[in-house]
Amino acid sequence: MKLLNHTTKYLSLLLLPLITLWAIAFYYAMLDEIYDSLDDGLENQKILLMQRTKEDPSILQNTDFNKHVYAFKPISKNDYKHFKESYRDTLMYMYNEDDYEPVRIYESTLKHDNIYYKIKIITSMVEEDDLIGDLVQYLIGLYILLVISILLLNNILLKKIWKPFYHSIAQLKNFKIEKENKITTKPSTIDEFELLNKTITKLIKKSSDSYTEQKHFIENASHELQTPLAISINKLELFLENNPLDENQTKALAAVLDNLNRLTRLNKSLLLLSKIENKQFLNEETIDFSLLTADILEDFKDLLAHKNITINFENDATPKTIINRDLAIILLTNFIKNAIIHGHSNSEITIQLKTNSWAISNFGPSKALNENTLFTRFKKVGNNKKSSGLGLAINKAIATKYNLKLSYNFNDTHTFFIHFP
Repeated sequence: MKLLNHTTKYLSLLLLPLITLWAIAFYYAMLDEIYDSLDDGLENQKILLMQRTKEDPSILQNTDFNKHVYAFKPISKNDYKHFKESYRDTLMYMYNEDDYEPVRIYESTLKHDNIYYKIKIITSMVEEDDLIGDLVQYLIGLYILLVISILLLNNILLKKIWKPFYHSIAQLKNFKIEKENKITTKPSTIDEFELLNKTITKLIKKSSDSYTEQKHFIENASHELQTPLAISINKLELFLENNPLDENQTKALAAVLDNLNRLTRLNKSLLLLSKIENKQFLNEETIDFSLLTADILEDFKDLLAHKNITINFENDATPKTIINRDLAIILLTNFIKNAIIHGHSNSEITIQLKTNSWAISNFGPSKALNENTLFTRFKKVGNNKKSSGLGLAINKAIATKYNLKLSYNFNDTHTFFIHFP
């Protein structure tokens, strides 16, 4: 959910209880004002009736509400002295509505020709249920209008205000440090956005500089190591060819050569792993893993024949994914090479391709491998001294880069899976 919509959601939820509380307060305030106005009107009618009795005393004979909205009733002097004015609500039958309707009754006293009277005056009042119904309807309309106004405000005014922020987010989304593209920020008069732009620019520059330095270091370190290693290996090989040595000396120099060759392979593997993790393989294309597997198997024909291992290639589908071709070759080569090296002679290797997976199975040690450390660096499978222990770690790095999932299963055979997204 976008930030503006997220804000709108909480603002709308906040408005609902606020408007409800305001409506309750408004209702009682309005009701109090209505009662106050009615009571003032009733008091005014009493004054008018007192003036009228002086001109027409006959109105004092009206004792019920059949003809008028007032009624008089003689009372004693004692009742007159102790009488307290009052207002109350009641129901009265209305002929025009053919139903009982709420009315306001005002009870007071007056004196005329030394005769004391209790006077009742009535007036129609607003129906509370109708008032509540109308108020709810208007409040719902007000709430809808406010929410629509907020949405329009967010999509027109606030969207324009937040434009520099969304521009920066879009730039970061498309930024790839390995492609060395630049981040451009839009200037803003808002302090927070300007601070964000400066921070983004500063962090990107620092990360790009660190990436470039690391890239150069890896390349230089690899080059500086490869050259003396190659020279040392060549000189030792020439020395062995040109100088007669006894058996112990020959074994000692052969061991040195083995270690130097292992160091060379280790250096290449670490360099490759660093390049993968630093995303230095930029060229990508759609790779058909069925065709690629068949091509790689051609390169292992001699090794397969040497160990008398047959390949069962179950090509049920042609899985494809976007990946760097060189890395795809390394990924499959490592799995196939491991299956051949660690597989039993005179056995069978099965490679199975499905729509969303690539799997290779081989007969090897009768014990499952440790899945927790299988794809970690320098974890060797078996006792092969020439192994660098980085093959599966390289595969894991490739899989992570392209959102592939690697898994392992043991059920009489050791099976490695590549799951495509």
